[in-house]
Amino acid sequence: MNPLLQKLQPYPFEKLRGLFKGVTPRAEFTPISFGIGEPKHATPTLIRDAVVNALSGLATYPATAGTEPLRQAIATWIMQRYDLPAVSAATEVLPVSGSREALFSLAQTVIDSQPATIDGELPVVVCPNPFYQIYEGAALLAGAEPYFVNSDPARNFACNYAAVPDAIWARTQLLYVCSPGNPTGAVLTLNDWRELFALSDKHGFVIASDECYSEIYFDEATPPLGCLEAAHKLGRGFDRLVMLSSLSKRSNVPGMRSGFVVGDAAILKQFLLYRTYHGTALSPMFQTASTVAWKDEAHVRENRALYVSKFATVTPMLADVLDVRLPDAAFYLWANVARTGLSDTEFAARLYADYNVTVLPGSYLARDAHGANPGSGFIRIALVADVDECVEGARRIVEFCRSRATLAQ
Repeated sequence: MNPLLQKLQPYPFEKLRGLFKGVTPRAEFTPISFGIGEPKHATPTLIRDAVVNALSGLATYPATAGTEPLRQAIATWIMQRYDLPAVSAATEVLPVSGSREALFSLAQTVIDSQPATIDGELPVVVCPNPFYQIYEGAALLAGAEPYFVNSDPARNFACNYAAVPDAIWARTQLLYVCSPGNPTGAVLTLNDWRELFALSDKHGFVIASDECYSEIYFDEATPPLGCLEAAHKLGRGFDRLVMLSSLSKRSNVPGMRSGFVVGDAAILKQFLLYRTYHGTALSPMFQTASTVAWKDEAHVRENRALYVSKFATVTPMLADVLDVRLPDAAFYLWANVARTGLSDTEFAARLYADYNVTVLPGSYLARDAHGANPGSGFIRIALVADVDECVEGARRIVEFCRSRATLAQ
């Protein structure tokens, strides 16, 4: 067996199952899960109809590079969304079977582990901390060493990249960023991107920007800044830069596993070669339905409005008992539970036992790095269910926290 598999850590939800093992929630409460970031809003009718109308595509093998109409739809959406003058549908766009799969396989394409045989040092993949665990697994299985940059709650959960030693940057081949971030919802600023681009120019590493939450935000007039948009504003091209996104959150179709990679044409050419052998082409009927989805914004605005309504109602409720605030974007609340006197794991376990509400401990979404686990003491609340269920779940959390305060008196 591949010995690198032994380096993989349990996934957060596997840890959560272990935390809840043997616990039976109180029977009077129906289960409410804020644990998994899986969209629960209805899939738009136009996408469902497009899938049904394209079922004849089951009779043909899919094109790994994607159909020309899909690539063009993605290129057009990118240009309109980020006010870019030109994106080549032929060389700078590659449809993929979900951003998760692409985030993982991109590292297998980009990382050159041969230098490790020369000087004994592994190449480095830099990741934010807390982070999406795929980044770490991708690095390890590509033969690289993950390096975690802790986020700072006092700086809107920004990562202090200036604190990374030059010796680490010199070994870095790939940097993963996530904006809007999972789990904090923080969005990188133009100055953040200026810093990252300067580091990439100096050290020659690739930047992979995970932007799958880019279309979940609260002000229609100020959508989150994207990496390609930042590059354009700063007068640079897409050198060593790729953006990854998906229809899962934007259009409520996680089961389609439909996404894209856009950016540096040289990287995408090699990525296409890898994927041709890997065999991960998006099915023909989902390519057709994805083309329809990327061309329509009405259902996306309706989707955002649902999240705006939930956050506007739930955030003030929870702010009475937890240290929580509206994020920059995405559909998570990242709440500090210190006021309850419980650790993040204790909070999650007791909330589940007493009120049958599931949240994810923040420490499960981070790693111990540089003397700290930056997720410790936080919980992630995924507001993906309908408004009534989210409000009921928030009510139970408030009741749980107030019961803790009563016991402490």
